[in-house]
Amino acid sequence: MVQGKKNSPYQELWESELIIGETTGPPKGYRGLVSPKKINPYPTLGFYRSDFPKKFVFGTASSSYQIEGHDYGNAGKTHWDTFAATPGNVSNMENGAIACDHFHRYKDDFKLVSTLGLDAWRFSTSWARIFPENMSIPNQEGLDFYDRLVDEMLSCGLKPFLTLYHWELPAYLSDQGGWTNRDIASWFGQFATTVGKLLGDRLYSVAPINEPWCVAWLGHFTGDHAPGLRDIRATARAMHHVLLAHGTAIQSLRAINVDNLGLVVNLEYSRPADNSEAAKSKADLYDAIYNRWFLGGVQKREYPKESLYYLEKHLPKNWEEDLATIGEPVDWIGINYYTRKLIAKGKEKFPGWLETDGNLPKTGMGWEIYPEGLGHLLRWVASDYANGLPIYVTENGMADHSNEFSKVINDDIRKKYLKDHIRVVKDVISEGVDVRGYFIWSLLDNYEWTLGYSKRFGLVHVDYNTMVRTPKSSCEALRNSLTSHNNEFKS
Repeated sequence: MVQGKKNSPYQELWESELIIGETTGPPKGYRGLVSPKKINPYPTLGFYRSDFPKKFVFGTASSSYQIEGHDYGNAGKTHWDTFAATPGNVSNMENGAIACDHFHRYKDDFKLVSTLGLDAWRFSTSWARIFPENMSIPNQEGLDFYDRLVDEMLSCGLKPFLTLYHWELPAYLSDQGGWTNRDIASWFGQFATTVGKLLGDRLYSVAPINEPWCVAWLGHFTGDHAPGLRDIRATARAMHHVLLAHGTAIQSLRAINVDNLGLVVNLEYSRPADNSEAAKSKADLYDAIYNRWFLGGVQKREYPKESLYYLEKHLPKNWEEDLATIGEPVDWIGINYYTRKLIAKGKEKFPGWLETDGNLPKTGMGWEIYPEGLGHLLRWVASDYANGLPIYVTENGMADHSNEFSKVINDDIRKKYLKDHIRVVKDVISEGVDVRGYFIWSLLDNYEWTLGYSKRFGLVHVDYNTMVRTPKSSCEALRNSLTSHNNEFKS
């Protein structure tokens, strides 16, 4: 028997009656995984596969900079490296240099994903790993890494859901203005073509950019993300160029016959904090900038009038001519959902909103837990934006409230969080909304951007000193839900 960490309250759960495929022990670097004779039906996350359509996809999501280890494989510098090296930007000035060392441990990580009964792995390519110094010469080590990565996913029976860009821009492109420079659309198209030619024949789906709102707004208006700007002109142009790059990538991928292409947006269910007209107006503006700018740009080839009132004068000249490219048709829509927002009137002229605290339980990020918001957004996107396209929940999850091992490993609150959100997905499907999949953020505790390694979203605990992975109790519940079939045991 493989021994886990002594006194681990989770070790006994995994060493009791949980099947790990046909293996006789855990993947290398994982604690507490064994191969006993039967599945313990308790606990589950309150669902079984039979509750969902036959081809419904369950997966976990990740991103390159957050898990790979950017120091490996001759990857180039990114604007997140320089942002993190600037005092005051990131907790403890931490970066993704080592992260979860997925670069060397991906086989074991995929083995666990498959063991849990999951169908898919959502991942991203690092632009700076593929084009480290310039856009002329690709890095063969980077190309080879992603080639091996996708082959390993397929060998583990996992559908590869690729995101081309998840927030780390090559430093040399950031030096040229990054997302404020219109040329980034053509640079990104070239990147998309390179990746598409390498991997396209083996991918299940591709989304060009993860959460364009975060790329543009957090990076250029609030300054919370790289490159750390606080400039309204830069913000407006980044909001436009990130969508122009999205559309250009769609064109580039279609030109080389890569299909099943999607748009992935992070959405929040924004509501006024009170019944005042001022709060209603600001909640509407929040929704326009956070949600409708990106959905509307792609799916309707228009930007909301509420946001244009403030931003149009800062947009590039003749910006309307880009809407045809921005609105290149996609095949599906992905929604990343974590929380709702209650909006009141703030003091500033723009944007002039104030995010207020509600009275619901919160995650370790301080985000309210509101599963019903996911249902509202799925119905809204289906009725107003999808135009008949299928929808995926491409991210959903929560951060633990503690970093203490004994508390993190018994993550009952995560089990309830996932159970309640998955129930909402099941309910909206029963109403006729075409939801095709659900991805948990994330498999591993990982680098969480400005928060460094202080927040843990994973189904699996990562010891960042040793890189040992320890599945949390939510892993057992998830596996039981995905691999058990006797509904009388549903908890």
